[in-house]
Amino acid sequence: MTLRGDIMKKKFSRNNLPPFLRNSTMRWIMLIIFALSIYGIVISFLSNAILGIIVAIIICAEMAYSINRMNEMSLKTTNYISDLSYRIKRGEEETTLEMPVGVLILNASGVIEWVNPFLQPYFGDKNVLGENISDAAPGLKSLIEQYWNSKTPQQISWNHHQFSMLVEKEYRSVYMIDITRYTNIEKRYDDEKVALGQIFLDNYDEITQSMSDQEISNLTNYVTNELTSWARSFGIYLKQIDDDHFLMLLYQKSLEDVERDKFQILDSIRERTSKRNLPLTLSIGIAYGETDLNELANQAQNDLNLALGRGGDQVVVKALDHSARFYGGKTNPMEKRTRVRARMTSQALQGLMKESDQIFVQGHQQPDMDALGACMGIRRISEMNKKKCWIVVDEKNLHSDVQRLLKAAQDYPEIRDSIISPEEAVKIATDSSIMIMVDHSRPSMNISSALYDRLSNRVIVIDHHRRSEEFPKDPLLVYIEPYASSTCELITEMFEYQSKNAEPINKLEATAMLAGIFIDTQSFSSRTGTRTFDAASYLRSAGADAEEMQHFMRENVDDYMNRTHLISSVKLMGDNHELAVVTGEQDKVYDPVVAAQAADSLLKMSGIEASFVISNRPDKRVGISARSLGNVNVQLIMERLGGGGHLSSGAAQISDKKPEDVQKMLLDAIKEVKKQEIPDDDDDSKQDK
Repeated sequence: MTLRGDIMKKKFSRNNLPPFLRNSTMRWIMLIIFALSIYGIVISFLSNAILGIIVAIIICAEMAYSINRMNEMSLKTTNYISDLSYRIKRGEEETTLEMPVGVLILNASGVIEWVNPFLQPYFGDKNVLGENISDAAPGLKSLIEQYWNSKTPQQISWNHHQFSMLVEKEYRSVYMIDITRYTNIEKRYDDEKVALGQIFLDNYDEITQSMSDQEISNLTNYVTNELTSWARSFGIYLKQIDDDHFLMLLYQKSLEDVERDKFQILDSIRERTSKRNLPLTLSIGIAYGETDLNELANQAQNDLNLALGRGGDQVVVKALDHSARFYGGKTNPMEKRTRVRARMTSQALQGLMKESDQIFVQGHQQPDMDALGACMGIRRISEMNKKKCWIVVDEKNLHSDVQRLLKAAQDYPEIRDSIISPEEAVKIATDSSIMIMVDHSRPSMNISSALYDRLSNRVIVIDHHRRSEEFPKDPLLVYIEPYASSTCELITEMFEYQSKNAEPINKLEATAMLAGIFIDTQSFSSRTGTRTFDAASYLRSAGADAEEMQHFMRENVDDYMNRTHLISSVKLMGDNHELAVVTGEQDKVYDPVVAAQAADSLLKMSGIEASFVISNRPDKRVGISARSLGNVNVQLIMERLGGGGHLSSGAAQISDKKPEDVQKMLLDAIKEVKKQEIPDDDDDSKQDK
């Protein structure tokens, strides 16, 4: 019985069923059809025996045909799926072996278990199977470790090729696609982006005005030949569009080469023309990164204006919405020998004043004598043009000399009543008012940022500091002369072009402006030109009182002691100990003027070329006062820390830092500027080729 049962069980097992009935769904369908067929035959026999026989024959034939066809279809489907599975599996194997994607499989110890034929040639001739990845390819091992937890493809450089690499740490598999060809195309595209620049000969008119035609021709030919040779060595297209103006087109690759060369053409032309007693300097503005040539041209012009506004003899390289890069600027700008610009600026200022209902003038935060003296000068010019002028002053944290000046102003009702707070200024300003920024050009340094925002489209800038990248947008008038000793000097020159019938400058105004010049020139010993003495002479003749000026500048005992204390903590740094650095205590606040005076005093020491005083300020920021004898460009150093100034005088204020942290930032900035001023040793000057 058991043997017969096993035979019957095997006979009726699923494997002995027709192929299509091995599927449970098909079995149920056939069972239902069979049941319905039996039911139809029974009904037919009950109706008529002959009909029943006929229906039974038809149903049996149909069932036999259907079962046969279903078997054929099932076999074809099974064969198709088997063939497809085989081809898919074979395709996977072939793809893994033949596809242009490198596959690397490692074990837990970092041993290479398998590498596909595509990736093998990148390891060279040696067979790397069974070797540790650190021995076979140490560079690749470090990259795999670096991106072991990354879930996205990473672009890497290995074995002189560029790859897109994906690490699957679960399977210890690495997939690599060679994208060297595409990165080369991308690099070529970037290298061949167009940059546009403008070159301007800063003092060409001043130098050539007393020269003969032949001398002018010789100088022009020399400069043109030098620039042409320089441009050709770097693959730059150069076109002269005026006697003192050149246009250049260059690829971004050429721009990178010129930047690595640190624009040595500036030094070359300045030094060689100086030997001929014709010290000619260049200013260059270069724009890149734009596809619209009109936008590129506008940016290049803005960059050139920025270079000129910073005193010339330098290069500004900038892309739209990026920070500017500066080169050169190693010399003090030459004093202009003409007063034409002063006259034109004065006349333009008068016209703007007459078109306004009132004028607001403000210096920088915590104003010094130059800023406040310049404000008083502008107020007097406004009075001469019969316009009301308000001097905006925040009387918090003022230095003692400015406090004495404001106290003296109480005896002059017209000046006293014109001094208002920032809050009052915002209340009375109208759409027809204008705001004049003196002794600074950076909106972030305004005493009242609210007033600037209110009159941002009605701004005039008068300053003697080199222009920074931060600057008012579309100012009505800009008068920036970095060669000038002070803003008071610039404004004093404007009095010559005012109405002779107007009330002249009074004693206090003349004294304040002379004090501003005196302090900014360190008693006429620094940044002093012939026009500085002309301005001082005019102010003296207008009633400036030397004794009262000395009274304003008198130093109290606390300031003297603080300045002496700062100087006593000086540290000498640099290769030849030519840098004097002072870092104030973390828990002590110093007046910014005291810090500046300490920096000035340090320059009087033998062997000191530049001085830096770091201290806490009353506004809870850390300030840096920087001074130089001219061999160290402190302006570039301060700009890297968010500040600015002149080649020989600069400052910066840094928030949320301690003095010792700022000292480290300062030393890093000094190293960066020194590195920028010296071309790379391995980068031969292309001008010598």
